[in-house]
Amino acid sequence: MATYRELLTRTKDEIDEVSSPDVHLRVAAGDPPVLLDVREQDEWDEGHLPGAVHVSRGNLEARIEAVVPDRSREVVVYCAGGARSAFATKSLSDLGYENVASMAGGFAEWKHNGYAFETPHALTPGQRTRYSRHILIPEVGEVGQQKLLEARVLLIGAGGLGSPSSLYLAAAGVGTLGIVDADVVDDSNLQRQIVHSTNTLGEPKVLSAKQAIEALNPDVEVVPYQERLTSENVERILADGWDVIVDGADNFPTRYLVNDASVWHNIPVVHGSIYRFEGQVTVFHPHVGPCYRCLYPSPPPPELAPSCAEGGVLGVLPGIVGSLQASEALKLILGAGETLTGRLLLFDALYTSFDEVAVKKDPGCPVCGDSPTITDYIDYVEFCQGPVHA
Repeated sequence: MATYRELLTRTKDEIDEVSSPDVHLRVAAGDPPVLLDVREQDEWDEGHLPGAVHVSRGNLEARIEAVVPDRSREVVVYCAGGARSAFATKSLSDLGYENVASMAGGFAEWKHNGYAFETPHALTPGQRTRYSRHILIPEVGEVGQQKLLEARVLLIGAGGLGSPSSLYLAAAGVGTLGIVDADVVDDSNLQRQIVHSTNTLGEPKVLSAKQAIEALNPDVEVVPYQERLTSENVERILADGWDVIVDGADNFPTRYLVNDASVWHNIPVVHGSIYRFEGQVTVFHPHVGPCYRCLYPSPPPPELAPSCAEGGVLGVLPGIVGSLQASEALKLILGAGETLTGRLLLFDALYTSFDEVAVKKDPGCPVCGDSPTITDYIDYVEFCQGPVHA
């Protein structure tokens, strides 16, 4: 029966090894292979090769196909000193990976040679438990979860759409949520605005939402703006620095104001709207796809723009649309998947149907087109009647 040392020697004879100087040259030249770190989590937290991905040796066979689905990709495996990576390399070869090698000397030799390494912002043990289902997803992982914790999302409205969006973004660990809303909680809100409760009737919605969100997840900081978004305060609010805007307004003045500000500040907007049984969701990503004015260049007449207070809304509908908005916001933060940029998703709750309409960027758009004609904020005051948020 072979000893551990004999087994390691035999394994190294069966695999390819590369030196840390060779790997460093590839990394410095901007042409690295997939760098696979198979050490334990605490070792990864102390530092790792720039751009490496982490799958601990114990989880390698179960997770490698999700992390590196292309078996023809060049992969360099490393550990602390070169032993675990040798066994991991042999295992990957047995799984059909065609171009895989172990880095001799491991991370210890990399550091000994004075090469640069990255030290990630580590999650706390409590955060690893709370976000464990995220960490298991290759498109999120610990690095993605850290992105979420560092992200800043501004919600326009704490009403029907803002309620589910804010709760799911908070549950996902988005670190800072700004909420803009001038209203107070009343009985008619509770049929759909699930972030509020009978205990907060009469309170400002931003403070009611802050209380619920921070009770759900203490990792999240809520920045309340108890005011209606206008051309006079939009610059001040956006100056606080936001990565994504989730638009839950149900009136045209706010939608156009948010759109124009987002284009000029280069902030993507996740747009949602609801009415009776119907909802819409899309993403307006400046300089990537169309903006709201590409779809609707100017507001319709007031009589053709009823609010939910006038026409009603099925209570569960904003939950569906707001959850889709939260999903789009998370993808924008993570840089994962394909967002609804350039696509308008239509949902009919009465018939449980989804449809999709392509939306193209308009070269003649008055805000994001080739020759913009709108260069300053416009307050469409004639539409400012009735409730502001869904």
